[in-house]
Amino acid sequence: MAKSVLIVEDNEHLRQILASILGFSGYEIFEAGTGTQAIEKALAAKPKLILLDLDLPDMTGIATAKAIKKNSTTAGIPIIACSAWTMRELREDVLHAGIVDYLQKPIPSKLIKAKIEEFILP
Repeated sequence: MAKSVLIVEDNEHLRQILASILGFSGYEIFEAGTGTQAIEKALAAKPKLILLDLDLPDMTGIATAKAIKKNSTTAGIPIIACSAWTMRELREDVLHAGIVDYLQKPIPSKLIKAKIEEFILP
């Protein structure tokens, strides 16, 4: 099965940059700009990993993660949160939402790829 990543980011420019970096590295990319779209895409595409912005226009990333983790079809998909907020500010909420890791923006491309590989490869 292909290495696939769902990128959930409301900033279209940043989403396209991430998609380009990961697409060039051989990942199959799915994209969403809202929490609602993320939940729908996660169910339809069943990606190997989700990169999730925590500041989305329709719902928080935390609420999005909780919805994805609540569904038995998508519960096992690792979610890495991406935000300009520090982990210290969000630690408890992030952990309760089932998020496996946290990357603070701006994120170097090598770090993104390394974190994704950590959770996608057995």
